[in-house]
Amino acid sequence: MRPIRPLFAARRGRSVRRTSSVLAVSAALALTATACGPGEDNADGKPTASATTDGGGSTGGSGGGDKIEIPDDIKDRLKEHGIDVDKWRNGEWKNWDKDKWLREAEDFVNPIIEEYWDPDRLRDTDKTPEKPVDNDISGDQGKTDPTPAPVDAEEIAAPYHGSSPATGKLVFETPEGSAQCSATVVKDPANPGKSNMVWTAGHCVHAGKSGGWYRNIAFVPSYNDEGKTAQQLEAEKPTREEIAPYGIWWSDWTKTSDQWIATGANTGGAGAPYDFAVMHMAPEKGGSKSLEETVGAALPVEFNAPAVPKIDSIKATGYPAAPPFQGQEQFSCADKPGRLSLSASQPTMYRIGCTMTGGSSGGGWVATGQDGKPALVSNTSIGPATAGWLAGPRFGKEAKAIYDQVSEKFAN
Repeated sequence: MRPIRPLFAARRGRSVRRTSSVLAVSAALALTATACGPGEDNADGKPTASATTDGGGSTGGSGGGDKIEIPDDIKDRLKEHGIDVDKWRNGEWKNWDKDKWLREAEDFVNPIIEEYWDPDRLRDTDKTPEKPVDNDISGDQGKTDPTPAPVDAEEIAAPYHGSSPATGKLVFETPEGSAQCSATVVKDPANPGKSNMVWTAGHCVHAGKSGGWYRNIAFVPSYNDEGKTAQQLEAEKPTREEIAPYGIWWSDWTKTSDQWIATGANTGGAGAPYDFAVMHMAPEKGGSKSLEETVGAALPVEFNAPAVPKIDSIKATGYPAAPPFQGQEQFSCADKPGRLSLSASQPTMYRIGCTMTGGSSGGGWVATGQDGKPALVSNTSIGPATAGWLAGPRFGKEAKAIYDQVSEKFAN
């Protein structure tokens, strides 16, 4: 088996239509195990404006200055870790000291820093160091099907909102700098038609056993809606409203599995069968409309989806960023899934042929649900450096538990 890495974030490379020969040359550079490198702008970390979340999903902003208002419960949790709120405002969020890297599920904090994610920072989530791993991680338990043939990723037709309205780009800060993943708007059973919930991979929000929660986590639905290339975006310098036409949404609560927090790793597939996360989002600029109302779409989540032989096709969608992709355009792959077993004691994962690379992590996997309609059945988790296939967890009781917890927290 080829080296495996969680698929997040890098953007450099050239925009091309995929061919087997191009992929063969570039694949060795494609997937990485950790976050992207830092941007240089706004290096002091000071916000240009601020807002506050009230714990119920609404926001209100000061509209200017460098004041940042943080809810009392978040202030208390920061104080428990020796973090001063005023220092957080002035860049303390960049302190990744092990004693201040908030780790446990209840430690999640993500105060809105208004205007932090400007167009340049949204584009430049790059630099992904390679960390080679052992070739064979499958521990073949008799549940691993033959490696699928590569399926060339196809660009989603622009505007993305018309073709894939529930998909967006997830951006966040890691100790190495800005990074990106992909994510999907999902239904909220407690708030029908008015969901603020988003699904992604666990490794896109939490470092697993080696660290804690990432910071400044935000979701950009239909990012770069017109499907412009990196070169076009660089030349045209679109405004924030043009590159993020449905706004920027910050996570005011995020849950990932206990298994990911305890065992998740940057390489080797550890924790991958539980590599999922559910976020509740709040609009940076405030407002009464929910995320689902804003984008006009949200996918139902299928737990205990049919076994592999009963699924004809799964479609994975995301913003691949490692070469030959550039992290700006939305792509997808569709294939009949096979099985990937990492351990006899862990759930079997879905696996499909796909040439998407780092940055596509967390992107939704959609299949026909039990009601005959499209449903989210998995998310991109891991893939090989050769970029020929992807694997994602099969959602079971652990996934449903965190989904229900987020929904219930923001009921009514």
